[in-house]
Amino acid sequence: MKTHLSLPTANLGKSVAFYETLLDAAPAKVLPDYALFVTEEPALELALDHSPPAPTPSGGHFGICVDTVDEVERAIERLRAADLVTSVQREETCCYANQTKVWANDPDGRRWEIYTVHEDVVAEGECCQA
Repeated sequence: MKTHLSLPTANLGKSVAFYETLLDAAPAKVLPDYALFVTEEPALELALDHSPPAPTPSGGHFGICVDTVDEVERAIERLRAADLVTSVQREETCCYANQTKVWANDPDGRRWEIYTVHEDVVAEGECCQA
């Protein structure tokens, strides 16, 4: 089973470059107005549709949960090398869990996190506001 997301984008080339870095994967298909990523980890089919102007996202975010801090650290290195990191949070409380994560915004302003959960906690925390 895979999750399928279809996202509009104002600049397909920039979005393809962003998602190549975020997902650490090449697209399975690239056409002049469309790109498709198909990944096993995460189990995802991500379609990008060229749609200028793409709607501006309001609130919310997307996330990729990984199993270890080492995986988050590799994502931090990959995203930093591409100058995409907006923030890094290590062992902070967010969404009722102690987590380590990295945040990046796609070219259309959608917020993404790659994170791992250390343990559940009883306080919500505020790190999702980063």
